[in-house]
Amino acid sequence: MVMRLLPILVLLSLAIPARAEPPKREAFEIAVDNAMHYLANAQNPDGSWPSGQFGGRGINGGGRDPAITALCVMAFLSSGHVPGEGKYGGNIERGIKYVSDSQQQNGVFSGQQFGMTVMYSHGICTLMVAEVIGLTSDRQQAARLREQLAKAVKLINSAQSRNAPHTGGWRYSITASDADISVTGWQVMALRAAKNVGCDVPATVIDRAVEYVKSCYDPATGGYRYTTHSHVTVPCTGASILSLELCGKQYHKSEQSLNAASFLCQERNLLTQDRPHFFYGIYYAAQAMFQIGGEYWKLYRGFLHAQLLTEGRRSYPQRPGGFWVSTSPDDANAGTNYCTAMAVLALTVEYRFLPIYQRSEEPDERAGK
Repeated sequence: MVMRLLPILVLLSLAIPARAEPPKREAFEIAVDNAMHYLANAQNPDGSWPSGQFGGRGINGGGRDPAITALCVMAFLSSGHVPGEGKYGGNIERGIKYVSDSQQQNGVFSGQQFGMTVMYSHGICTLMVAEVIGLTSDRQQAARLREQLAKAVKLINSAQSRNAPHTGGWRYSITASDADISVTGWQVMALRAAKNVGCDVPATVIDRAVEYVKSCYDPATGGYRYTTHSHVTVPCTGASILSLELCGKQYHKSEQSLNAASFLCQERNLLTQDRPHFFYGIYYAAQAMFQIGGEYWKLYRGFLHAQLLTEGRRSYPQRPGGFWVSTSPDDANAGTNYCTAMAVLALTVEYRFLPIYQRSEEPDERAGK
């Protein structure tokens, strides 16, 4: 009897497919997981993340600017984690609440009303609120955040400069009369994200922003200046490409954007340890090059991974604890959580989990959520 069954058993075993080996994970995916573990343990009990010396002292004092918390929340979201679910759901929820509670009566999200970081903080927090609305399944929370988002967008609209040659841009304070690309980039991202979730964003505000960005273009280098008449910088070039890409399909792969992308790809313009604003720069450049796509993104992706994952004289590899640090004064000023969140946001752009990371030619798969 046993001998008769053997051929049948052999045939059955051949019919059963072999168990597939799990796909090998890339180094950046492992690094992102390690960073999530670090950030989860670095969170304060009140839901905030320490912000170093950046900005104001936050709603509970002591280096807790809500912008850094907003960046940390978005790092979790961009890595595929969602509010209230999974092992990091609680961290995300507490971070959202901290940022939400920081909004003041005039609509500004910030630890302070005045100073050089108010509109930075406000733009970053507004962006986070809009992204959370697109990802949360809590209807009550989404409704509450929509009300806050409407107030935040209204403040951004009112803070836009109407004074030539700065018309259309934003600067450090709510009542500033001038503008720069650095602050403007955050406001454009916030407005685009707000529009994605149905918030009313006047077309005139976007049109003015586009004109301001274009006014900072330097045809001699292909890069973008910090202000209309100042120097060209790598971070501002990335921010400008991204701003135009987010403002409409008519700007996708425009001549200016492609020239600027080529500028970013030049070896002398690749951000390294001896350059200021490293983490800020790779955050914007990674998004910009991903939006442009093709060989531009392929080239920049390789550089990005080399800088953040590989030990080298001019690189910023992840530390054994799962975090990133920087010797650049501005990065160090904002602290380890800032550097780590920005590194994660740059590395995970290709995941497309954040709605703002959708490419301009692609439908947003979460639009109906």
